[in-house]
Order: sequence, then C-alpha cells, then structure tokens
Amino acid sequence: MKKGDVVKGRITGIKPYGAFVKIDENIDGLIHISEVSDGYVKNIEEFFKIGDVVKLEVLGINADEKVSLSFKKVNQTNRKKYMNIHLKIGFKPLATMLPVWIDNYGKSDE
Repeated sequence: MKKGDVVKGRITGIKPYGAFVKIDENIDGLIHISEVSDGYVKNIEEFFKIGDVVKLEVLGINADEKVSLSFKKVNQTNRKKYMNIHLKIGFKPLATMLPVWIDNYGKSDE
C-alpha cells in the first residue's frame, strides 16, 4: 500500500476528530474530520456508523504503519457553489415603490 492507493476499510471507532478504520488484519488508519467532506462537518456520525465499509484514498503512512485516509477524495459530494451576483438596478425599485406604498398605507384597512 502506498500514497494515492484507493482501499476499502471498515469503520471501527468514531471520535469528534475523526473515524478509525481497519483496512486489514495488520493495518489501521484514521480519517481525520477534515478529510470527510469539502464542507463543514459538525458531527462525523452523520457520515459514518461503526461497521460501515467505505472506499478511501491513502494520504500517507507513518513509521508506526498508521495510515492517514481521505473519504472526500474518493466520495465527492456536490456542494453548492456560491456565485457573485452583481445587481445593476440597486435601490431603484425601492425608491420607485416607496411613495406608492406610503400612499396606500392604511387604505386597505378601511
């Protein structure tokens, strides 16, 4: 196994900072909360349950054979993209309608 490989693993534990994964008999790994989704993850348990089998990408392996894993690189989710919207008319509609609204204020309550 090396960096960039896609592997399957079983979720064995969940903590607020990440999920522990068993890849095989001798290899354990961690999906850090920052590698779960591109968006904000308030509660990691919204993504995983103990026993789930998930596809993951290997980010790295340390000297103790602990593996850093990414869920978001293999399981892309479509997030809403924010767009810059430039309004060209500004407050013109408000300036136009305000006198009309003031004139009509209270007339419908009669």
